[in-house]
Order: sequence, then C-alpha cells, then structure tokens
Amino acid sequence: MANPIILTVDDTPSVRSLVGKLVAKLGFDIAEAGNGQEGLTQLGALKTSGTPPKLIISDLNMPEMDGIAFIKAVRAFDQKTPILMLTTIESEEKKTEGKQAGANGWLVKPISPAPFLETVKKISGV
Repeated sequence: MANPIILTVDDTPSVRSLVGKLVAKLGFDIAEAGNGQEGLTQLGALKTSGTPPKLIISDLNMPEMDGIAFIKAVRAFDQKTPILMLTTIESEEKKTEGKQAGANGWLVKPISPAPFLETVKKISGV
C-alpha cells in the first residue's frame, strides 16, 4: 500500500522541499503545487486517482489564488480533508479569516521541525 499523501501549496520551492523532507519522516509522500489554482488541480487529480491527501498544507500569500481563496474553493466540495495554514502572517484577523474559511490549524514560518511534525500528526490523524 502506498504512503499517505500531504498536498503542500506554496509559491516558494524551498518551503515545499522542506515540508516534503519533514513529513517524509512521518511516512508521508508529498504532492506539490505553487499556488492555490495549481493546488485545486492537484487535489482534483489526487482524488480522481483514488489517493486523496490526508492533509493539505497551504501558504497564505501566493500569486494566482491566495490561501484563503484556496481554502474556500476546497471547502466548496471537500469538507473533510484537514487544512493547515503555514505562513509568515501572524495577524489574529487573518487567522480568524482562515478559520472561518475552513482552516484546521495555523503555523507561522519559520518552523521548528518537532512542533511542526506534532501539529501535522495531530491534524492529519496519523
């Protein structure tokens, strides 16, 4: 059986790479997208292939479609997949907006590996 998948949506390749390396320690495979629009395409492909992600990790500030718009778009057809925001934004107002859109958690970059992995385990249910 294949490893569970985490979809990471971030416009910074080094962040996607770091997230991939960290979650690999928990036995996850990674699928990547560079913005919310690509994230929706990738999510659709994963669901169609029968391997929906166990967790989506999304940045907030991205071109094409930002993290809040991405979450709203995902929640329009998927209420179950947990979504973790991983962003440089610490604003309580944005956190509230993210939660109202459907985010299950919010972490601020830069991340420390151990707390990040604990949050991933908690939110993904692994």
